[in-house]
Formats: sequence, structure tokens, C-alpha cells
Amino acid sequence: MDTPSEIELQEIVQRIVRQTMHGAGVTALPPAPSHLLGVDAQSAPPKPEIRDKTTQTVALGADHGGFLLKEELKKFLQEKGYQIDDCGTHSTESVDYPDFAYAVAKKVSNGKAWRGIIVDGAGIGSCMAANKVSGVRAALCYDYATAVNSREHNNANVLTLGAGLIGSSLARQIVETWLKTEFGGGRHARRVDKIMAIEKS
Repeated sequence: MDTPSEIELQEIVQRIVRQTMHGAGVTALPPAPSHLLGVDAQSAPPKPEIRDKTTQTVALGADHGGFLLKEELKKFLQEKGYQIDDCGTHSTESVDYPDFAYAVAKKVSNGKAWRGIIVDGAGIGSCMAANKVSGVRAALCYDYATAVNSREHNNANVLTLGAGLIGSSLARQIVETWLKTEFGGGRHARRVDKIMAIEKS
């Protein structure tokens, strides 16, 4: 007999709570999932397909100061299953960060990329440049909390990082958290709408 998954256990608990609240008691529980009762798994109804966000394209860019970290993040994200659109730079030769920030932001703005990530020395200049592009909400993140907040509260679609300020391990944690965190909506949606209205004013 298979051990129930966490999701299945949550469903069972929710059923018990709902029935208890309505006075039905736990004896009236609906049948447990068939595979938990030893029924052939092939006869069980198929589970709904869950869309995997890792199939989406992430535009990735950096200047010379962020090149090495960009390459690490590129490999990390590819291993996670993300599709990468590398906007450069492709060496440590000196370049200007606004060019690459614009390239990434434009991909996000025109819908060619789901999200964008830009790396320079401090992350500040690239954030400023990216936010000049219509439809872009770029956020400089430097820890777990800012990664979550920028997505949950601000619906950021471009992330900027400072290679000179954070290590590669922390950068990977920030990137993974930022890509997986969903926008909270609700009151936050009203506030994000006001941010975008400023762009049009």
C-alpha cells in the first residue's frame, strides 16, 4: 500500500474539517483515494495536469562585472529545466551595463521572455535602466526576503543582482525563490496598477 502524499493528507484533513463544521462527523467521510485502498492505480482517475513554470523562457544578461555569476546562474537554471535566452555579455571584457539591462528588459516587455534576470557589479544601475522600459517592474534583490516581497507584493518581472555584493550560493537561492514566488494579488494588485499608471502619465 502506498503512503499518502502530503497533498492527499491535506485533502483528507480538509474533508474532515468541512464535515465536522457541518455536523456530519468523521464517520461520513467520502471514500479515500483508490490507491490508498489497494485498488489498481490504472483504474484510478488521472490527476489534473499541473503547468510547470520551468518551461518558460528566462532572459539573462550581465555586464563584465556580472559575467561570471551570469554563467553560473545560466547553468543552474538550465539544470532546473528553465529555457534561457542569453542576452550577453559573453566575456569579462569591459562593456556598458545599460545595453544589457535594456536587452533583457525589452525581451520581457515584448513577451519574448517570461521573466528577466540581470547581473552587474551592484545591481543598481541595471535596475534603473530596466525600469525605463515600458511594462517592466525591475527589482534589486539581495536576500530571501526581498526576493519574496518583490514578487508577492510588487509582481516584479525583472530581477537585478549585484555580483560584487552577494556570493553565488545566495544568488542561486534568490533566483530560485524569485522565480517560484507567485504574485499575491488583492490589495497588492491595486498598488501595482498605480505604479504602472505612473508610467503612462
